[in-house]
Amino acid sequence: MQTEDEEIAQLKDWWDRNGKPLLAGGVLALVAVFGWQGWQKYQDNQAQGASVLYQQLLETALDPAGKPDAAKVAELAGKLDNEFGGTHYAQYGSLFVAKVAVEADRLDDAAAALQRVLDKPADATLGELARQRLARVLAAQDKADDALKLLDAQVEDAFLASREELKGDLLVQLGRSDDAHAAYQKAKDALAEDAAVGGLQMKLDDLAKGDA
Repeated sequence: MQTEDEEIAQLKDWWDRNGKPLLAGGVLALVAVFGWQGWQKYQDNQAQGASVLYQQLLETALDPAGKPDAAKVAELAGKLDNEFGGTHYAQYGSLFVAKVAVEADRLDDAAAALQRVLDKPADATLGELARQRLARVLAAQDKADDALKLLDAQVEDAFLASREELKGDLLVQLGRSDDAHAAYQKAKDALAEDAAVGGLQMKLDDLAKGDA
């Protein structure tokens, strides 16, 4: 039978071998939990701050004349990019800046704003939006060939129809009717059978009439 001193000695030995590592692990677990909670709170605060700035950006278009204050748009968009660069809100802000620039016929500014998003999109949808809008801006600058090259990048199935329809528009601009028809047809084929093709079908019909 073990004496009391022997039991105490065994307990101390077990603690030296197991207790301290368990305690350290527990402390690390607490640090991880509270660290994660702190990170989540930081992320929430960041999202809220970006949301407020983005809302202010959109409200610049709500004046009585319906025209955004270009200086205010540039100021808010710059703040969004500086403080929350790379976030969805900052990139939607860049898309808005591009829209305002196009309406003001400042195509170089629009292209620069869209290129910023395209260089490092927050997600695939934003990347494709920026790519297609930049292609349209390039086309408006009489750079349809450059726009077509931009659209040669790999595309997800969800964006195939809009991508091919845009290619068709660019090819029409370049006078390449056969290639345009093929692109429009590819766009149509990418849609579900019951999807309304509307303007896309009209483009196909117009090319068919031109060939007749």
